[in-house]
Amino acid sequence: MYAIVDIAGQQFKVEKDQKVYVHRLDAEEGKKVNFDHVLLIDDNGKVNIGAPAINGAQVSATVLEHLKGDKVIVFKKKRRKGYQKKNGHRQCLTEIQINVIKASGAKAAPTKKEEAAPKAEAPKAEAKPAATESSDLSSMTVAELKDMAKAKDISGYSSMKKAELVEALS
Repeated sequence: MYAIVDIAGQQFKVEKDQKVYVHRLDAEEGKKVNFDHVLLIDDNGKVNIGAPAINGAQVSATVLEHLKGDKVIVFKKKRRKGYQKKNGHRQCLTEIQINVIKASGAKAAPTKKEEAAPKAEAPKAEAKPAATESSDLSSMTVAELKDMAKAKDISGYSSMKKAELVEALS
């Protein structure tokens, strides 16, 4: 089970008992912190996606240590001008350990197969009533007319224009 969580403005993929370095948090060492902005939870293949966050989902962690990251050298130079600047930076970090990923209140996201099935059935349901109304063929679309021509086994319907299809079907 893993989750994607927004912690201090950055997104992290976290699992239980994982240690993560994040931007400095305002919590003392040894204290527990909760993160409510959970964007995604995967529970052994069952994926819950938030829009933008999952309601009721929460990730709990313990603050292990406050520390500074490695030094980054920022060197700026403009050649032939005598301009040089050298700065260093050490990012303040917090090491946390993920304790619990709680997904209560999470609604499962529909899979692609479930989304595609209703869409595929809807055009078929619309085409059947259109096929029974042969009196008003001119108000139908070319795609509907081609479907009717295919159902009636009319040859060459794919290259016909709308007027030719109406004439062939009537």
